[in-house]
Amino acid sequence: MPHRHRLLLELDLTQPLIEPSADDPLERFFARGRRLLRPTLRALHQAAGDARVGGLIAKVGGPLPWTVVEELRLGVAAFAKSGKPATAWAESFVLGGAGMASYVLASAFDEIWLQPGGELSLPGVAVETTFLRGALDRLGVLPEFEQRHEYKNAPDQLLRTGYTDAHREALTRLTGSVFETAIDAIGDGRGMSPDRVRELVDAGPWTAPEALRDGLVDRLGYRDEVYAAARAAVGDGAVTLFADQWKPRRRIRPPARLRQHVALVEARGAIGSGRSRRTPMGRSLGSDTVAAQLRAALRDEHARAVVLQVDSPGGSAVASEVIWRELVRLREAGRTTVVSMGALAASGGYYIACPAEVIVALPTTLTGSIGVFGGKLVVEQLLERAGITGGSVEHGAHARMWSARRPFTAAERERLAASVDAIYADFVGKVAAGRRRDIGEIEPLARGRVWSGRDALRIGLVDELGGLRDAVRIARERAGLPDRAPVRPALRVPPLARLGKPKNSDDPRAAATTLGAAVGDLASLGRTLGLPQGTELLMPGITIS
Repeated sequence: MPHRHRLLLELDLTQPLIEPSADDPLERFFARGRRLLRPTLRALHQAAGDARVGGLIAKVGGPLPWTVVEELRLGVAAFAKSGKPATAWAESFVLGGAGMASYVLASAFDEIWLQPGGELSLPGVAVETTFLRGALDRLGVLPEFEQRHEYKNAPDQLLRTGYTDAHREALTRLTGSVFETAIDAIGDGRGMSPDRVRELVDAGPWTAPEALRDGLVDRLGYRDEVYAAARAAVGDGAVTLFADQWKPRRRIRPPARLRQHVALVEARGAIGSGRSRRTPMGRSLGSDTVAAQLRAALRDEHARAVVLQVDSPGGSAVASEVIWRELVRLREAGRTTVVSMGALAASGGYYIACPAEVIVALPTTLTGSIGVFGGKLVVEQLLERAGITGGSVEHGAHARMWSARRPFTAAERERLAASVDAIYADFVGKVAAGRRRDIGEIEPLARGRVWSGRDALRIGLVDELGGLRDAVRIARERAGLPDRAPVRPALRVPPLARLGKPKNSDDPRAAATTLGAAVGDLASLGRTLGLPQGTELLMPGITIS
């Protein structure tokens, strides 16, 4: 007989799960009361072995990123191995255009319920691109950029009015890879062939009775009916508990100072020089902050392995190189180095990852984009049309090279091209060295092209598919650590300690995350918005829906 008052773990996946940064106490404060991603994943992977837990129920149907869906599916699959019931239910699978990803997630559960008046849509996978060149021409703004090479299409939205052949080719393969991943996941979860799933994708959307008829859902019912059935499966008196509130039973462990561990370093946001910042527009990844964390891991003799968690579209080439160097030092020192890629680890995000011993990505991670571009937007004609005049006094032939008030001269364009060529060659060489391959093998895979994690595995830019937990498992194995070896932030600065002045550049307070100003720090703001900042290792803005 089931144990009375067993726990029914509950997930609400209609809203994004929050992942506050470990080094940002203010971000953690504002995350209070919201559902958390990492504790939820911990529960999915570990709670099935807890005798107190009898089952899992999840409300799905919300707009979750593809990579989060994949991490959650891995967790649901781990829970399901226990044989304990796992139920997903939805009011509808079409709200907000989130039907495809949310249904892929639901397909990992043993049973899917749909509200009788709901619908189910599997629209497929698409990318839409907005090109601004026509509007810029009307405004009198001239984009001047150098790209390396044909697939480095981040500036194309400013330079062109439509897709180039290379741009369309890359996006076609990228969306195709995500679509194939979705088809395979649905087929595995629902016991259907890929061809049958494709037929269903093209036949929808469905009413709830039609979805039941075609085997896309198992039962129709309302919330009270879903919960009544789930509680009956777990046992009388079952109590619901949000999964991120579950905690394992305490174990007696040796003192922390005596235990070897895996050091976790987060690298999230657009990459720039200086300290990481929180701005109203998002998080900016500072090279000083991440480099300090990597140096701290190198100094800590108990940190036998380092996992660098990368979720970044790239940014400054110089700042990326600062982080790259510290990861190289760790590997040269004999430390196990593993990278876990999130939704984005492209351009500068791949630059900082390439020295790692092992790179782990999710199937729909956007990575690669091994390329560079540089340039500026010239507003000379716009100012003239607005009746704004100006003047300049300069000493030196190129004193106004980066001024937005005039185009590049022929000599300046030549120097920009030489700089972009040098950075590109250096980037490719670093990737080749990190991947232990010849430059001639890497160069055709580079040229600025963005790859999915699934395709990056096939061409050798990543080593394994999986999430952060897989990266930690690999780090433990390669470092010879036990399965339960703890994972700790490489560097923590207590909130009160942040109030004091750092004594030197090695003081952790010197690299702690700061609250960036919305105005007055235009470089950080522009980088957060994805605007060009000179010579950049930045991927194009791609949202796959």
